[in-house]
Amino acid sequence: MSVVAALGFESAGVAAGIKRSGGLDLALVVNRGPLQHAAAVFTSNRAKANPVLWSQQVVADGRVCAIVLNSGGANCFTGAEGFQTTHATAEEAALALGVSAGDVLVCSTGLIGEQLPRERVLAGVRAAVAALSAHDENAASAILTTDTHAKTAVARGAGWTIGGMAKGAGMLAPGLATMLVVLTTDAVLEPAELDAALRAATRVSFDRLDSDGCMSTNDQVSLLASGASGVRPDVAEFRHALVEVCTDLAVQLQGDAEGASHDIRIEVVGAASEDDAVEVGRAVARSNLFKAAVFGNDPNWGRVLAAIGTTSAEFDPYAVDVSMNGVRVCAAGGPDRPREEVDLTPRAVDVLIDLKAGAEAATIYTNDLTHDYVHENSAYSS
Repeated sequence: MSVVAALGFESAGVAAGIKRSGGLDLALVVNRGPLQHAAAVFTSNRAKANPVLWSQQVVADGRVCAIVLNSGGANCFTGAEGFQTTHATAEEAALALGVSAGDVLVCSTGLIGEQLPRERVLAGVRAAVAALSAHDENAASAILTTDTHAKTAVARGAGWTIGGMAKGAGMLAPGLATMLVVLTTDAVLEPAELDAALRAATRVSFDRLDSDGCMSTNDQVSLLASGASGVRPDVAEFRHALVEVCTDLAVQLQGDAEGASHDIRIEVVGAASEDDAVEVGRAVARSNLFKAAVFGNDPNWGRVLAAIGTTSAEFDPYAVDVSMNGVRVCAAGGPDRPREEVDLTPRAVDVLIDLKAGAEAATIYTNDLTHDYVHENSAYSS
């Protein structure tokens, strides 16, 4: 049940006719609890889609009653008409639910630069309201674009629950990823507490997912609290559970990245600072040479050192160790074990980089660069 696992929430997923395939393409999540507290984080891309611009205004007061999400169109770079469609979507949901349009978030995902069919979207909103259920299993599928399956996660505390659903398969890079994520909880928490917990969780999960180095215009991660459990959790315990859910969803997004044949986990240790560890890990994750080598099952550790040498992180390149799938192939900036000992045929690839410069660490998640990725993104709009 994912996003409705927490008490006080209903959801629905319907086919509104936005997608050419005729599949599910509009989702609605409604908070029916005694509280309508919320927080959200958005893409850091300066080019923001109309739903992001709208939702940033909505969540500013920490109150959200519902979220409408559509796939099949990003509603980005669609001018005044596109923003009016976003506004009309929120108004339609508000009218049907008996709430204020200013308390309805809107999310869109799909191709940039094309207008959404407004009347179909509005009809879809009405259909979704009629289909709302506390046991819905369609919402997580209605937000998918090039994804191959729905992504959901749940974590439970002492009398309270966090549920979540996510979509995203391409343009996965910091500033979140091309993803829409809805997180719900029945815990009793204030908007400021939700905001702090969400930012802490996304910082070490979604923001460290860097599949292809491309930043989306539509990223939105929303956290809604219904208070329906009546339980106020320890804030640190809640934050830990939220990190668990966000990391689970981020790894699921990584595993469904467009065309990928390897899921690569880059762990950087021995860094002088956490920022240095992130910078180094991200440099490797964005190296097309390294990613192509992994696609070819080639443990080319020289490409790792070449990538980290482009960063401003504090370390001595000739002191660095690199291991791949448990085999240390580079020690103190020179060759160690034979490359033939490294098996990169499994889908999971673990890269460990020890900078020998401090005590900080960070992990970045990425994928290999494949023929299928190029094909999928060259034919995406056809």
